Amino acid sequence: MAIVLVRTLIIYFSLLLTLRLLGKRQLGEMELSEFVVAALIADLAAHPLQDMGIPLLNGLLPILVLFCCEVLIAGLSLKSIRLRSLIFGKPSLLIVKGRILQQEMLRNRFTLDELMQELRSQGITDPQDVEYGVLETNGRLSLILSPARQPVTAAQLKLPTEDRGYPSIVISDGRVLEGNLRHLGLDRRWLEERLRRHGVSSPREVFLLTASSAGESYFAAKEAGK
Repeated sequence: MAIVLVRTLIIYFSLLLTLRLLGKRQLGEMELSEFVVAALIADLAAHPLQDMGIPLLNGLLPILVLFCCEVLIAGLSLKSIRLRSLIFGKPSLLIVKGRILQQEMLRNRFTLDELMQELRSQGITDPQDVEYGVLETNGRLSLILSPARQPVTAAQLKLPTEDRGYPSIVISDGRVLEGNLRHLGLDRRWLEERLRRHGVSSPREVFLLTASSAGESYFAAKEAGK
């Protein structure tokens, strides 16, 4: 029993470390090579857990080799446009000025149902509202609205704008994040004053408190019973 537990923990933390080293992008939308590596790693990791007779190294070594291959391919693809196109492919235009390119849809095996679903997920109901629809190499559809449908910006209206700063979490579920507090140039005196303003006496009563360098803040008290 102890051997099973130890092997499981070793495999688990090895996978965790491998995926962490591969980078955050691999945890979101994956390219083709990244998907292949992730699928193989999952399969290889399962064998030593299913059969205790298989040496643990037989599961860890292939994972290490795959990790090295992925890092090597990623590095080479940064240097070579041709290799990047060969491995990851190229983006495809599916919509141009409101017109759906049927041949491109067919070539990419992208159905109308999938297209309309993507449009709806981005708040668009009519393809004519789309200036360009690009199917990215990771399978995501990027949409650029036609000029008439794009939201008006403050710059276009010549309205004055102000920098509201980037909000940082100061209190997270009752715990004060001292590093963020110092980064904003704030101290405990400011924090205590802010808590009094919201009618609480302790950070333990706060679910979330954020603050920005521009003086903006957001406060949310803990719900009763939490």
